[in-house]
Amino acid sequence: MRAGKVRYIGTSNFAAWQIVESLWAAKEHCLNRFVSEQPPYHLLDRRIERELIPMAQTHGIAVIPWAPLAGGFLTGKYKRGQLGLKERGIRKAPPWADLHFTARGFDVVETAAEIAKDKGCTTAQVALAWCLCQPGITSAIIGPKTVSQYEENLGAWRSN
Repeated sequence: MRAGKVRYIGTSNFAAWQIVESLWAAKEHCLNRFVSEQPPYHLLDRRIERELIPMAQTHGIAVIPWAPLAGGFLTGKYKRGQLGLKERGIRKAPPWADLHFTARGFDVVETAAEIAKDKGCTTAQVALAWCLCQPGITSAIIGPKTVSQYEENLGAWRSN
């Protein structure tokens, strides 16, 4: 038995090739290997589906996405035609604001809202359930600010 306190190690925002290289180095030098990766992943950002998820499935790496609600954008709290964050005078807009406040972004949110209405749940629950049901996704990192947001997020398991 070792005296160390770390049981498992993982990465965040690594590319698939970086993780594979780390797996090789761990094997070559008899070190503990990474067991998880935490990438951004949601309905508007699906880049990890090309390389990261297939690599993770091949090598037994857990994929635990962060920002599955795209920083709150996929909750439906922003509506098409409303002023964007910068136009509202919010000085420090989140980095995703310019990426999501687009026609495509609002199309996705509106589609998720229609699905939520049909299922009797919230738009956020649809977005979370979608993320959790994708192949290779182990879990998701949520970031509720209130107990009610936390409880709403937990409802995503019922809606999928």
